[in-house]
Amino acid sequence: MFGKIKSYSIEENKVFFVFEENVGRIEVINPWVINIFSPLKYNDHYSRAIENLELQPGSFTVEEKNCCVEIRTETLIVRVCDNFKVNFYDKNGTKLCEDYEFTREPFIRRGYGNILEEEGHKSEKNSDSHKIEIIKRLYGDEKFYGLGDKTGHLNKRGYSYEMWNTDDPSPHVESYKSLYKSIPFFITLRENCVFGIFFDNTYKSYFDMGKENENYYYFGADDGNLDYYFIGGNNIRDILLSYTNLTGKTPLPQIWTLGYQQSRWGYAPESRVKEIAEEIRKKDIPCDVIHLDIDYMDKYKVFTWDKSRFPDEKKTLSELKQDGFKVVTIIDPGVKKETGYEIYDRGLENKYFATDKDGLTYVNKVWPGDAVFPDFSQIKARTWWADNQKLMLEAGVAGIWNDMNEPASFNGPLPDDVQFENEGRNTNHREIHNVYGHLMSKATYEGIKKYSSKRPFVITRAAYAGTQKYSTVWTGDNQSFWEHLRMSVPMLLNLGLSGFSFCGTDVGGFSFDCTGELLSRWVQIGCFTPLFRNHSCAHTRDQEPWAFDEETLSINRKYIKLRYRLLPYLYDLMWNGENTGLPVMRPLVLHYEHDNNVKEINDEFLFGENILVAPILEQGKNFRAVYLPEGQWIDYWTKEKYKGKQIVLKEAPIDICPIYIKQGSIIPNYPDQNYIGEIKVKELILDIYEGNGIYSHYLDDGESFNYKNGEYSLYEFKKVSNAEEVIQIRKVHTGFEGYETFKVIFNKIAVNEVLFNDKKVEFTQGSNSIEFIIPAVEGTIIIR
Repeated sequence: MFGKIKSYSIEENKVFFVFEENVGRIEVINPWVINIFSPLKYNDHYSRAIENLELQPGSFTVEEKNCCVEIRTETLIVRVCDNFKVNFYDKNGTKLCEDYEFTREPFIRRGYGNILEEEGHKSEKNSDSHKIEIIKRLYGDEKFYGLGDKTGHLNKRGYSYEMWNTDDPSPHVESYKSLYKSIPFFITLRENCVFGIFFDNTYKSYFDMGKENENYYYFGADDGNLDYYFIGGNNIRDILLSYTNLTGKTPLPQIWTLGYQQSRWGYAPESRVKEIAEEIRKKDIPCDVIHLDIDYMDKYKVFTWDKSRFPDEKKTLSELKQDGFKVVTIIDPGVKKETGYEIYDRGLENKYFATDKDGLTYVNKVWPGDAVFPDFSQIKARTWWADNQKLMLEAGVAGIWNDMNEPASFNGPLPDDVQFENEGRNTNHREIHNVYGHLMSKATYEGIKKYSSKRPFVITRAAYAGTQKYSTVWTGDNQSFWEHLRMSVPMLLNLGLSGFSFCGTDVGGFSFDCTGELLSRWVQIGCFTPLFRNHSCAHTRDQEPWAFDEETLSINRKYIKLRYRLLPYLYDLMWNGENTGLPVMRPLVLHYEHDNNVKEINDEFLFGENILVAPILEQGKNFRAVYLPEGQWIDYWTKEKYKGKQIVLKEAPIDICPIYIKQGSIIPNYPDQNYIGEIKVKELILDIYEGNGIYSHYLDDGESFNYKNGEYSLYEFKKVSNAEEVIQIRKVHTGFEGYETFKVIFNKIAVNEVLFNDKKVEFTQGSNSIEFIIPAVEGTIIIR
């Protein structure tokens, strides 16, 4: 495809190469991030993921060495050889990532696949070759993480996947190559190094992580440019920071979006919605959101209401709001083909819909019957779609749930030759398919922001790299299976390692019938999942917390209330993630990557850095082995202390999810409340554990963008544990009204005296802790 190097030249931060058969270039984005590019379709980048590329190349040198051209940055060595083979080393020459010198050699598959298929088996086939293929050498010590919410284990070594957004409602299993999202980014962890690769290509792409041959892994695509980013760093956190600097970070959401959310297909008519709302409050279950699925619409026409079911939607939503409920409504991309329906008429008049190859509006079938599809690849169509969000906001809707935006259709998938304007670069469905949901989310986000001036709450099923800037995501139509509960943990963890911090699953499972035990164990994970939504399918049994028995209701209430207590900690994690790219749910390997015991752990996770969660994922199980990494850990329920780097056996009856707190942690809590905003929180609860630690707590109005102008407060709590416990409280930034008092829960019982700013403080003794209240001012706590 390329041949030998004929010449090269340097222009600013780019090194251009002329080969015998093609051209390519290496671009130094910064000393750690290198772009490898060849204009096989477009002359320059045409990225939907990277919108504001910041260049900080620093100093670098270029020279010829041993038939290669060597580029040295401050941290990396990049060697470009014939056939555009590109190898990466650290600044000392240690091998990080090298192109494979040979062609692909898939292992032999013996027997006759067609005979298997006659009986109904699916016959696994080796992948065909692709227009673009980058083959990388395997050294044998690689662990692969990321690639979004693909099925399978946390470590993707030995798996192969396709990036082609796919709506497949059948039960998802480990052999699934495609789901709803295409996030072509992965992190490679080796014994002595770590790096990331982002393959920015929206065509159908392929990732074989050593499945077809243990000598190499590869990624490739059917069309588009050769365009990938090599991301170096000292640890996984560095890689995530650089990757999210490229594609964008999950923004700080409104705090109510982190509360519990109740959903079903579907809550209609309005009497059913009110019944659900009344039952939630009567059962003492904190809840902020009720979702409306497609049933609320008039004949499934987007941006409409069925007046027989919701005769006065503004009044209904206003009444729900008074009782503390926000309403989030589903919106699909398919627009009903119906003359006289304003959304259809306006879109047709302005040519906002995708067309067939002859220029006629393309028609397929979705929920409303014959439907047309907005061309989100054109700016005018996105602006129009953004303006339509005003219709929902005026009705009192607080957030928008984008579904069916792979796009899904009932009369077969959209053909490859469906045409899109693509902002002046006319193209077909092959290029737009994987970013269709991404562009829809972007339009939705911009519309809500424009007409509400609040941080938009958008949920999307389909996504591409960078969608995290605009939308939260969930893993799609799962099932009420124990296996799907188990699989949800690595799926969410890999989403987090792919830049998507604000993510979740349908708690309890969408299809099939849930059981009380399964919901009880699922809500224990949901408590620590950024998007915490119970959602189920039409014609399944009821799945609300009270739909089973008193024990199930009690367990749901227990963990939903725990979630509300932990909201300030979760909000801090979201604020921190907007700056660092770090997710909320974290695999243990993110913080302990040199511990070989954690690299394959699929059934535990960290909630931030301070809380370790080891859920029960099997039916009938009431105990489990828990691996605790280095340091000291405290059982959240019993306050027992354990040394790290060992496995402990934890009894976990149906109401207990094993939770451990890192030594020295300071965990902010809120008092009990039925919904965010029910009370004005004037007292922050500080749950403090023995040991050294430092914690920053963030506070703002919870909904606007004013924090970007400095309207926030930031507290720092620094704890030193020696002969006495010393906690220093500092206000790092004061731009928003703060708390009046701090309620301190110190998890130690052998306490004789408490001082704050040299004055004695009265404290009460509990079974495992002491409690006391101090003013929320700067100062020093001494506990003796």
